[in-house]
Amino acid sequence: MQTFQFALLLLFPALVVVAALKDVASYTIPNWISLALIVAFLPVALISGASLTAAGACLAAGVVALLVGMGMFAAGWIGGGDAKLFAAAVLWLGWPAALPFMLVTGMAGGALTLGILSLRSGWFEPVLAGSPAWIRKLGAPGGDIPYGVAIAIGALATFPQGALALAIGA
Repeated sequence: MQTFQFALLLLFPALVVVAALKDVASYTIPNWISLALIVAFLPVALISGASLTAAGACLAAGVVALLVGMGMFAAGWIGGGDAKLFAAAVLWLGWPAALPFMLVTGMAGGALTLGILSLRSGWFEPVLAGSPAWIRKLGAPGGDIPYGVAIAIGALATFPQGALALAIGA
């Protein structure tokens, strides 16, 4: 049974990686990714052995993260898809990992922003000219920052500390 539980847990990292790749390629995170994470959470939590109390705490953390994400979206700091992915990630991670997740996501977001701003500085124009279209788009001045990448890095880094991963390990 534990192998099946681990296999179900792979859904989370797989979907956040897909979200990051979609964000880099198109500056959008499709709603189906966040929706799939939300819909899959409770069945995976229960199969993983998380108690209803732990699942409820994860749900509460996800709601708080959604409110925070909505605030960041309203302030223009992140996109709507980023806010939804942020909340869905916290739903899966729960309280044990929510704060480290936000810290790692913030640091990854800062590094990502600095990297993309340096890419857009003009120094890399000769390299960008022969690059694939999605890299040229990243290097185009005035473009957005695909923050889904930072969210995915934070989610992957803190996933082992998350409520569902800990439920299986218990």
